[in-house]
Amino acid sequence: MSEYRKKPVVIEAEQYPGHSISGLGVDKIIAFEDWLQPHAEAIGKWPLRYRGQSLIIQTLEGDHEAKPGDWIIRGVKGELYPCKPDIFEATYERITPKSETVA
Repeated sequence: MSEYRKKPVVIEAEQYPGHSISGLGVDKIIAFEDWLQPHAEAIGKWPLRYRGQSLIIQTLEGDHEAKPGDWIIRGVKGELYPCKPDIFEATYERITPKSETVA
């Protein structure tokens, strides 16, 4: 059997902060939705909806549910999909942007 290694790919991701109808955490929701806006404009529709605390993301494979704390990943072709925190931690490491490095 042949073995394969996943190519190193840089992705964008944001952690889903949850959705509160009481208004708590509304700034985090606004920032999260702002992050999603370019994707929505690219595909011509808003790719998600809220169901209670869950976020339902429309993908090519159908609807996927994200819960608060899950990571939302923007893939190499701009697609969005959720990832559980333990899988995200095992798969990805943070790249420090140049603006955050100390000279």
